[in-house]
Amino acid sequence: MASYEFLAGCYDALTTDVGYEKWADYLERHFAKSVLPIRAVLDLACGTGSLTRALARRGYEMIGVDRSEEMLAQASEKCRELEGEPPIFLHQSMDKLDLYGTIDACVCCLDSVNYVTRPRQLEKAFQRVHLFLMPGGLFLFDINTPEKLQGLDGQVFLDETEDVYCVWRAEYAPRRRVCSYFMDLFQRRADGLWERGEELHEEYAYEPAELTEILRRAGFSAIKQYGGLTMRPPKLGEARIFFAARKD
Repeated sequence: MASYEFLAGCYDALTTDVGYEKWADYLERHFAKSVLPIRAVLDLACGTGSLTRALARRGYEMIGVDRSEEMLAQASEKCRELEGEPPIFLHQSMDKLDLYGTIDACVCCLDSVNYVTRPRQLEKAFQRVHLFLMPGGLFLFDINTPEKLQGLDGQVFLDETEDVYCVWRAEYAPRRRVCSYFMDLFQRRADGLWERGEELHEEYAYEPAELTEILRRAGFSAIKQYGGLTMRPPKLGEARIFFAARKD
């Protein structure tokens, strides 16, 4: 089963509760603390570009990168009517990141880091981010914690709208440290008939200390952790942790 080939067309319909403006507000709180003025921002694993668009509307020069051509097609269409300089979208994987110039900040949101299921590949991705950041540049990302991923094991979820129906189940493999999501998707076509798709998504359970060490090896400093969409340290049992790191 592939990832995002079918889901791309109905991803936005299934994620209306994300609150991208709230996420953009949170990122800007970190931007405001940066010594380096933040203008050029990379949205790594940008998906359908909802966060890219939210930040572009706030005046940032945006670059969106994703490994899914289908998701990028949705992102490009979504940002077509933006005023000012439109975002640039690039079809690349994280560990092969190759930009045309430097950036002031990189954001990688909605547990996209968990989707890199090999730590060595993630370290290469962090090294590429570090390479293209300006000195003083900021790297922000979040993860689903191991506690959250382990707690999903065996659970079944249902998401539906008028035109989309999604059933997915989660299985956690302790030895692999991977949570697998098996998705059955149904989408209503223009002719009223329903089309079915199947997808498999996997997330790796990174320990926060492990990610701190990977960031250090990639060259980052001033590494801090935050709980949820807050500016406080993570609490015990936190479901989502944010990382902020700087390139000296």
